[in-house]
Amino acid sequence: MSRDTSFYYSFLVLPPQKRSAIVAVWDFCRAVDDAVDEVAPGADREARAAAQLETWRVELETCYATAGPVPRTPQGKALQSHIREFNLSRRPFDDLIDGVAMDLTCARYPTFDALAEYCRRVASTVGLVCVEIFGYRDPRARDYAVNLGMALQLTNIIRDVATDLERGRIYVPADDLIRFGVTEEALVKGVVTPQIRALLAFECARARDYYRRAAACLPPADARSLVAAEIMGGIYFEILERIERAGYDVFRERIRVPRPYRALIALRIWATSLLL
Repeated sequence: MSRDTSFYYSFLVLPPQKRSAIVAVWDFCRAVDDAVDEVAPGADREARAAAQLETWRVELETCYATAGPVPRTPQGKALQSHIREFNLSRRPFDDLIDGVAMDLTCARYPTFDALAEYCRRVASTVGLVCVEIFGYRDPRARDYAVNLGMALQLTNIIRDVATDLERGRIYVPADDLIRFGVTEEALVKGVVTPQIRALLAFECARARDYYRRAAACLPPADARSLVAAEIMGGIYFEILERIERAGYDVFRERIRVPRPYRALIALRIWATSLLL
């Protein structure tokens, strides 16, 4: 895993076995996502991406098989070695693949409810896997994972408006575009008009609400166990705040948190957890 990923510093606080399992999950999920996002352009791009997704469905099947073929990829082999150890349910991985497959057939979302289903599949599912590895006693930890996953994915969507446009996708719900008088053509121009600023401020407020929901669901008894997730949330929340401080200009450059500042966020949240 690259140190450039926002998740890198959150995983450092984990003991070696849990870190190995989380990295295996992250690598598998990343490979599934890349099966669609990293396919070379061409007339048959969607067919090739669909075929690659199908290979990951088969790979997942072998990861959970008790007999027969074994995983063929490094990601599948690494994941399989942790499935039984942490009793990882297959359902979230199936839901993830279904969510990534939505990018092959859906490039626009009419309402937030429609978008939320996508977010739950591609992000909250990963959170549900991760909390099983982190460990918890209070079942509210699962609600925490779902809401934090939503918050992280919504932050991604806001930050990556320009990148997604290049791929022909707009994740901002169409009814929000209409509400704030923003057209697709205006987004393509990449100029932060008052209408676009108001739209993105609204989307940031929605993401903030999910961060608040996650915080409200975080069980005090499990706060220390879930510190890695809290670091993820802290780094992504900083991305959200930097978008706001930039006047919602997500077009000129991809807004990031510099590596040293990510390390400081991780250190602060980890140190705080020791006092719990």
